[in-house]
Amino acid sequence: MLSRTIRSIESGIQDGRWQAGERLPSERALAESFGVSRATVREAIARLASNGLLEARHGSGVYLLQRKPATLSAPWLQLIADTPPLRSETLEFRLVFECAAARFAAQRSSQREVEHFAAILEHMRDAVARADVHAEAAMDGEFHTALAAASHNRVLDQFYASMIGMLREHIASNTYEASANNANAARQSRDRLIQHESIFLAIRERNPDAAQQAMYAHIDYVGKQFNV
Repeated sequence: MLSRTIRSIESGIQDGRWQAGERLPSERALAESFGVSRATVREAIARLASNGLLEARHGSGVYLLQRKPATLSAPWLQLIADTPPLRSETLEFRLVFECAAARFAAQRSSQREVEHFAAILEHMRDAVARADVHAEAAMDGEFHTALAAASHNRVLDQFYASMIGMLREHIASNTYEASANNANAARQSRDRLIQHESIFLAIRERNPDAAQQAMYAHIDYVGKQFNV
């Protein structure tokens, strides 16, 4: 629960829910939003504050500092921030990480998590139908974030929480760059949607082999869009 709460706060920051210098909602409000206890929220805030992402001001609240989560969650991530990996390197990493997460999600996801995937895909379908690249990219990132949580592996979950800034940026930039000045952009958006639907169906049907293969096919396709 703690790692998911940390990840949820970092996700909100990456999505622009809160801006630098802005006060976050109260512990009570965050606890209700994330479906956890106030003690869990308090501990998550303390962890992020100790990393320099948030600042607790006595009698005032908790504020977001002008820092990037990707450079704070673990010291070694500063190396990645200073020397960003190539797209091909990140895709290779995702082949290992997300294929495993998809496999575990097919084995362990709860009914509520399956329903969450379905809701994300509904928003993604709408975005693709409207050719809304921004919304598609956001739902793409949300899908992969939910996947890490549904794996129910605390190491994978925490690792994704520490990498979320870089991975969300990677996913979004892939979507934007694949769509820019591309006569095949609409078809490729539909292809990516179908790939996410295949991953979801395998998870819903509790088929870990199919989930892993569907994820592999998706990431391989993303790479081929850029002739990686």
